[in-house]
Amino acid sequence: MIDVRGVSKSYGSVQALNDIQFQIDEGSCFGLVGPNGAGKSTFMKILVGVLQKFDGDIQVFNKSVKQNRQAVKSFIGYVPQDICLEELLTAKDNLMYFGRLYGLSGEHLRKRIRTVLDQIGLSDKANQKITEFSGGMKRRLNIGCAILHEPSLVVLDEPTVGIDPQSRHSIFALIQQLKERGSTVIYSSHYMEEVEQICNSVGFIDKGKLVEHGTMKHVLNKHRSASIFVSADGIGKEELSLYGDTIEKKTGFTVNCDDPLLTMGKMIEQFQQSGINPERLELSQARLEDIFFYLTGTQLRDNG
Repeated sequence: MIDVRGVSKSYGSVQALNDIQFQIDEGSCFGLVGPNGAGKSTFMKILVGVLQKFDGDIQVFNKSVKQNRQAVKSFIGYVPQDICLEELLTAKDNLMYFGRLYGLSGEHLRKRIRTVLDQIGLSDKANQKITEFSGGMKRRLNIGCAILHEPSLVVLDEPTVGIDPQSRHSIFALIQQLKERGSTVIYSSHYMEEVEQICNSVGFIDKGKLVEHGTMKHVLNKHRSASIFVSADGIGKEELSLYGDTIEKKTGFTVNCDDPLLTMGKMIEQFQQSGINPERLELSQARLEDIFFYLTGTQLRDNG
């Protein structure tokens, strides 16, 4: 459905995107992940037509975003990082406004508003002003405004930043509904656990470059290997680095090495000799965030 062909974008001397190339299958959910400032939002703005000056091209349903910008925009629903709602209007009035922008009217628009309010779990808040909404409710309504016209492609830029668990669950359920309906979803995030949960394929972007992409299964199988997780008082990254590449986590350290079982045995022997009693010492499979760190040396939350 989407063919990204050598897209590059600069802001003065800053290279925001550097020769990005990949494809996205129709009806899938593609996760675009990377730290803040990596180029995710720039790519999305190019895709939906907000940014028009760039090198390369993107084909959506065999239509060029450069040559057929209006046609491409008509079947895209775009949810930007910043919430775009009129605070003094009600939820229903916001939906009415955006529906008319998409060319909807009459009973069809009213029916779509009722359906969308139900989808985003805000039917009982339809006549409430946005000033009374929580951050999570605003995020959900922001998405609702983008799917009124039943777009074939839904682009979500960091839709779960700063929201409550209930709203996060509601957004995930909505994405699943969109996929079941046949819509294609692009989901930008630096929360890798979310991407693992809901996406069929993934692209890693760092400093404007696409460093890896493919189906979730392909990327995990290509780079996933067993590692050792260690949590213990009296031992730090410097000591553990003797056993392999060591990544510091919130609750301990992950050690990547060629033979985890043999290495764990050496660790246990060393701990016994040093009188160290580890709180946790276990084999673990590298997750998507570990793979991103391995490829880029960058923690996803370094910049935000």
